[in-house]
Amino acid sequence: MMKLKIAILGTRGIPNQYGGFEQWAEQLSQQLAKQGHQITVYSSHYHPYKNDKFNGVKIVRKWDPKNIGLASQFLYDLLCVVHARKQNFDVILQLGYTTSSVWARLLPKTAKIIYNMDGMEWQREKYKGFLSLFLKHAEKLAVKYSRWVIADSKPVKHYLDKKYAINSVFIPYPATIFNNPDESVLKRFNLEKNNYYLLIARFQPDNNPETVIQGLIGSKTSRPLVIIGDYNNRYGKYLQKKYHDERIRFLGRIYDKTVLDNLRHFSALYFHGHSAGGTNPSLLEAMAASAVICAHDNKFNRSVTGNDALYFKNAETVTEIIESGFKKSSKPEWISNNLNKLREDYNMDKIVGQYLTLMQKTD
Repeated sequence: MMKLKIAILGTRGIPNQYGGFEQWAEQLSQQLAKQGHQITVYSSHYHPYKNDKFNGVKIVRKWDPKNIGLASQFLYDLLCVVHARKQNFDVILQLGYTTSSVWARLLPKTAKIIYNMDGMEWQREKYKGFLSLFLKHAEKLAVKYSRWVIADSKPVKHYLDKKYAINSVFIPYPATIFNNPDESVLKRFNLEKNNYYLLIARFQPDNNPETVIQGLIGSKTSRPLVIIGDYNNRYGKYLQKKYHDERIRFLGRIYDKTVLDNLRHFSALYFHGHSAGGTNPSLLEAMAASAVICAHDNKFNRSVTGNDALYFKNAETVTEIIESGFKKSSKPEWISNNLNKLREDYNMDKIVGQYLTLMQKTD
């Protein structure tokens, strides 16, 4: 098997300290390194992990002036691209396109350029007016300069193929089934098994944390809503300042996967509010942790969980679901069905194999 020199761009670096793309970069890079490929992941200079190697993966740091807003992402992406074009990579995998595709023409012609497109970024609530128009243009540039385009969900593939008359490659993310629950983890958070609701997400409007908060506050439940995520942005600070109900618990950032898996596993209901992306890794991880899921009602989430989840459209729906007296134990078939989906469609070896097959294609 041909050994490849591969770069992964578009993330804040590994190990994951941020979100879904970072998690996938961490997982994929390690799996490819184990198979003998030479893997480089580009990382922000302020990432807390400071070694030059991570489990066989080379780390290249580039300056990321995060204190100048969105412009910092454009500059960080440019610095990564300028460095990558001189490294004789066989494959450059770009995760996302929002601030990187404007530099795509600078990518080396000798490398296979693969873009993982994520969702329809221009639909996100935080991008309005000019930004939405720009992102439509950025999406077009990513398609133009790619050898192959990856869609992480079937609705995204359908959109890209129809919009650009291409045949994008559908490859979702994987999830590893969680088999070792430990109820003692709950003690440090003063939580009881199956007696709290959980939401894990970045604090941005299209992830609908406020919808879930309002839904719980509008209910008569005594169960707390535990919210995990970095709330040190404008929207997160707004939510913390606005909502003081003692049932709302902001725990901040937690990156320990064992802790997160246990919190998912023992929750009464896991709220998944993502509304504008494709197949979101946090949804797969909730399935893998045998959580019962209440997801925002959209085609992306329904394409994953199908009939094996509850769905909400607004705060009133959340309230109705909470007050329905729903019990996790009433839906063991949902948990079983979702685990089977992970084994069949979201298997790590299968998905890494699909990425590698694409990277090794010669046509």
